Amino acid sequence: MIQWILPIVFILAGLLAGIIGEKVIFKKLKIFVIKKQIPGSDIIFQSLHRMTFIWLAIAGFFWAILTSPLKPDVADVLQKILTIILLYSITLVLARLSAGFVSLFIHKTSGVSASLLSNLAKSAVLVLGALILLQTLGVQITPLITTLGISGLAVGLALKDTLENLFSGFYLIISQQVRTGDYVKLEANHEGYVTDISWRHTTIKELSNNVIIVPNSKLASAIFTNYHLPVKEITLTINVGVDYESDLEQVESVTVEVAKEVMQEIAPELIANEPYIRFHKFGDFSIDFTLYMRVNEFFDQRIGKHLFIKKLHKRYQQEGIKIPFPSRELYMQENPTKT
Repeated sequence: MIQWILPIVFILAGLLAGIIGEKVIFKKLKIFVIKKQIPGSDIIFQSLHRMTFIWLAIAGFFWAILTSPLKPDVADVLQKILTIILLYSITLVLARLSAGFVSLFIHKTSGVSASLLSNLAKSAVLVLGALILLQTLGVQITPLITTLGISGLAVGLALKDTLENLFSGFYLIISQQVRTGDYVKLEANHEGYVTDISWRHTTIKELSNNVIIVPNSKLASAIFTNYHLPVKEITLTINVGVDYESDLEQVESVTVEVAKEVMQEIAPELIANEPYIRFHKFGDFSIDFTLYMRVNEFFDQRIGKHLFIKKLHKRYQQEGIKIPFPSRELYMQENPTKT
């Protein structure tokens, strides 16, 4: 019984050190680093969450095995189990770190989806860790890789749709045809902001807060309009008609002035692109023209139209410019009554 005292002490010491390291030292170090605002510190600490306890506990059990009176074959099995747990935990930390830093880097790159690439980085580290773990346990990985390569064809055929969506997702990201944050309109008149491109599908959020899920393969082969390419800024067009008795020079001057006021409110950085109008039709009731005005992005069209119509209506009333409404004159011919 005395010979088990030292191993038990090592086990208890490892557990105690793990608890102290996790609850006290790790926590205080985390607070210190966050206060210093070191880039990526939150990713590192999230990746190492509970790992301090696990590693110190493993160290305690390892020394307990070395000092215990266990048979060599039993001790060897227990050491392999501890090695497996250690390698698995290290692989998990590296996978978390790779996914976190890939996401951090991608978020700094405008319009690139983090979901697909971060998951790919995490999966690659896990696969590599699994191969290293197998080799550590004495498993020959070369025949395993060969077998996986041969069976990969059958798996590829079985997962044809999944792989098609995966590679279509890579194509969408690399080609930059669709980026997160872009406003797109699909063939079926679905439209909204792209919020994510995952390994299987692209998520589009409508203005009504509904979510549209589109398989990557479908989006890659679809005809759609991206209102954020080549730039976010778009031209807002509004059709207006004025009375035939209006002074068209005055109409043009007043309308452009009102459009400039609206741009000053919603897109002052684009004011260098002055708004303009073009008369294009002698209508049945009015002389029709179209206003062209730059706004920051697709969604700003709503507020732009709202402000412009309000301000223009008020200004036209002040200037005496009339916007005619449709009217008809009916001429009725009476048939003479036969006697």
